[in-house]
Amino acid sequence: MKRMHVHVAVDDLQRAVRFYSALFAAQPAVTKTDYAKWMLDDPRVNFAISARGRPAGLDHLGIQVEDKRELSDVYARLHRAGGDVIEQGRTTCCYAKSEKSWIDDPAGISWETFLTAGDSTDYGDGSGEREARIAHENSCCAPTAKSAAPAAVACSRS
Repeated sequence: MKRMHVHVAVDDLQRAVRFYSALFAAQPAVTKTDYAKWMLDDPRVNFAISARGRPAGLDHLGIQVEDKRELSDVYARLHRAGGDVIEQGRTTCCYAKSEKSWIDDPAGISWETFLTAGDSTDYGDGSGEREARIAHENSCCAPTAKSAAPAAVACSRS
């Protein structure tokens, strides 16, 4: 089953954690000094916030899948949607190991599609994202189109 992913950049992480914990009536599933994530079932969403020096507001949207079959299905939909699909491949981002691809919607909002393979002890360094960003030049995890094959990279924000 797929899960909607929403990532918001915030100025004050602790204040935002208090706000969203009250709004969702749930504590975050992951809490770091610069990041928090709720894995909600009602509504079914992976909602993440981070305070990593980015402008406050919507960072990106996404679809998280639970297995390789779903990932293949979503990747096929990305290609049918049109536009440049960036197949990032395996990466470390947002304290997790995953496989992901990106596309911008017609309004320029970055959409991430990903399968999480496990936890990571660090956020990621953003090296691959900085070279591959599409919609928001300094945003994490949303790559720009490039012709080179995807490489293992890490993300500075999600």
